[in-house]
Amino acid sequence: MKLNELKLTNPYLNLPAECHDRVKPSPLNKPFLIHANEDVAHMLDIDKEELYTEAFVHFVNGDYHPEGSDTFAMCYAGHQFGHYVPRLGDGRAINIGTLNGWHLQLKGAGQTKYSRSGDGRAVLRSSIREYLMSEAMHGLGIETTRALAIIGSDHSVYRQEWEKGSIVLRVSPSWVRFGTFEYFAHKKKLKELEALVDYAIAESYPHLLDEPDKYILFFTEVVGKTARLLAQWQSVGFNHGVMNTDNMSIHGLTIDYGPYAFLDVYDHNNICNHTDAYGRYSFGNQPNVAEWNLRALMTALSPMIPVEKMERVMAHYGRLYSERYVWIMTKKLGLDRVKEGDKDLIKHLLGTLQGLQVDYTLFFRTLSRYSGERKEILSLGLYHTPMNDWLDEYDKRLMQNESSETERHEAMLRTNPKYVLKNYMLQEAIDAAEEGSYQLIDDLFTIAKEPFAEHPQFERWAGPTPEEFRNTKLSCSS
Repeated sequence: MKLNELKLTNPYLNLPAECHDRVKPSPLNKPFLIHANEDVAHMLDIDKEELYTEAFVHFVNGDYHPEGSDTFAMCYAGHQFGHYVPRLGDGRAINIGTLNGWHLQLKGAGQTKYSRSGDGRAVLRSSIREYLMSEAMHGLGIETTRALAIIGSDHSVYRQEWEKGSIVLRVSPSWVRFGTFEYFAHKKKLKELEALVDYAIAESYPHLLDEPDKYILFFTEVVGKTARLLAQWQSVGFNHGVMNTDNMSIHGLTIDYGPYAFLDVYDHNNICNHTDAYGRYSFGNQPNVAEWNLRALMTALSPMIPVEKMERVMAHYGRLYSERYVWIMTKKLGLDRVKEGDKDLIKHLLGTLQGLQVDYTLFFRTLSRYSGERKEILSLGLYHTPMNDWLDEYDKRLMQNESSETERHEAMLRTNPKYVLKNYMLQEAIDAAEEGSYQLIDDLFTIAKEPFAEHPQFERWAGPTPEEFRNTKLSCSS
């Protein structure tokens, strides 16, 4: 489909007026294409040739308006670091319409009603991080928003210093957040709350539309999806960094990539957000924060759903998370099926990795070729005794496998990525882009799409993070 054939719809605008605010994008000066995602274009049924036209740059810049476009920002509230903020909303994101069931949104397209004192812009570094990481999470098989393109500009934006403005055109099956429900519940706007819940069910859980108990079933689905998402995050060593309720998706997606990090070395207590002074959003605390956020959603939905019913659902969150996490980890360890004692084997391993400060991704990729010879594994840590102790247990457990060693290796190499996009890699791409070179964005995008492939030309990214770049903390504007 050509750009001039696009026909957008705007189902969210059918909700009550307070749910959104119509606003026009503010285009950047002298925009240019940095990168476009042909897979997402195919998903949207846009011809890939269109991505490299001047019209497409104007589309991402917000000054080309397809048929049906009716731009708006969404209203929501949220708990930020545990404190309720009564009105947040899309402060630098403007929705331009829905195509093939995907909602298109321009991040960095200018001020909205919800910008507060912000400028509504996104700088190049934060746009690069979101563009690449959303593709990386998709490549890892983790539910996430996607991005169609990133543009740069000659537009100056001030943060702590002057930087260049950028826009990411990101897409999602839903932009509804836990905090969207909180906004109307706290204002006691129950008609709007009910309309929003009905909309969210139709958008994300349409199989529930005709169920007599659709509201409690809706909450049950959200709890289950959230538990599964957190198990995936923990299994790959992903630290979101700012799990406010306004950054939690009702669809069970990873959204709003800010001060995130993949673990450099395994650290249960890793904090990647330098404003998180008390470690609320530390890596190890993420499953607990997700439960806290679900309880905030439960409170918001209590005018519509009996609390005692939701409490019975919430009682299963810990089990749902734990079962999914253990199942994923047994796959990472190459085990045929979950057996009694596997949870203890996993705990023993994580404690060992914590003590040895071993690169998390590299460890599992190395283990994927383990055949009893320990030299390569032991070379990853300074002290051999703790790892030898764990490997003794692991060897005994492998004897219970029914699959062959070759089958185990093949399965583990499909499960344990060779590459994840660590912050030092992204920073190198950002530094080059700020000097006008975008080749590293293309390289990291290739890695992000296929993180399990060998990519011999990118071997330097497969090793441990250089010590001087480990555990860098970032800000919410990152």
